[in-house]
Amino acid sequence: MAIALVFTAPGAMAQQSTKIPAWLQKHVGTKDGQIAPIVLQRARAHYERKRRQGKVRNPCYLAMDATRPSTSRSGKPGRRFYVICEQRKLFRAISSGYGNGRKLQRANFSNGRQCARNFSNAEGSKLTAGGSYVTAETRTSFKGYYRQSGKRKPFHRTFLLFDGEGDTSNARERAIGGHQAVYLKWQCRFKNPKSPHADKDGYVPYGKLVNYTGGRSNGCTTWSPSASRDILSLVKGNPTTLYIYPEGRDINAVAKAVKSGKSLSKAGLYWNATCLKSIGAPKFWPKRQLQPIINEWRRSLPKQKPLVLPICK
Repeated sequence: MAIALVFTAPGAMAQQSTKIPAWLQKHVGTKDGQIAPIVLQRARAHYERKRRQGKVRNPCYLAMDATRPSTSRSGKPGRRFYVICEQRKLFRAISSGYGNGRKLQRANFSNGRQCARNFSNAEGSKLTAGGSYVTAETRTSFKGYYRQSGKRKPFHRTFLLFDGEGDTSNARERAIGGHQAVYLKWQCRFKNPKSPHADKDGYVPYGKLVNYTGGRSNGCTTWSPSASRDILSLVKGNPTTLYIYPEGRDINAVAKAVKSGKSLSKAGLYWNATCLKSIGAPKFWPKRQLQPIINEWRRSLPKQKPLVLPICK
């Protein structure tokens, strides 16, 4: 489903009701392709607040549920990222990656491929931080060359920056944003002095494109190439809000309930049932706790020589 862009006058948007409209209610739930009630509630509230403040005018807003699994029962990438355009009655659920974390000697805060257990807002943690964001500008960078249809082509990836608030206010420090779930795995370098990306010796990197749609990231929000193009087009020059669930308070509350054996539903809490069964209990690593551990690990790393790729044969 393509994302339709419709720009509505501020006065008309002000009439938008806080009550969930009937067409959207059918998309609310915990099944694959649906959005959990608390995720939608917070995403709408965040969007309305920023719209009233004049921070956004985009008729669409974004949300993510990082408690959902990477793969659905059908074997396809699990849908846990949402594009919602209420004026156009458009709801789209797509796949997205979550942070993979790290496994250090002093702390293991790594995540498996299917479900996220660990979350943090610490710089260098490579973990997802739930909370409120607003999309910002984009930056496109050259990653290298790859082969397509028998020809070497340059690969550029566009990165959408996020501005956060509260626990996510260090989003720029962490280089947190969104981009397509594709990277170039470098293999060698070849001579191409005419390329604007050539180094001082006239070489450019060459590699293989790796698509990790629906998998893990280094903490950023990642989408399939096609979904990424749609989202980037949607927010280009027209920022909107993004709400990522769960926040630190949610994680701590769920972990406490699990430890005491309480029912999440009776306690008014939410976590995807499949992933909760898989991870046991989630854990939030606040910046004040995890940052010193990461900084100490970095200082302990031996100095390495700059990477020099071999010449392509």
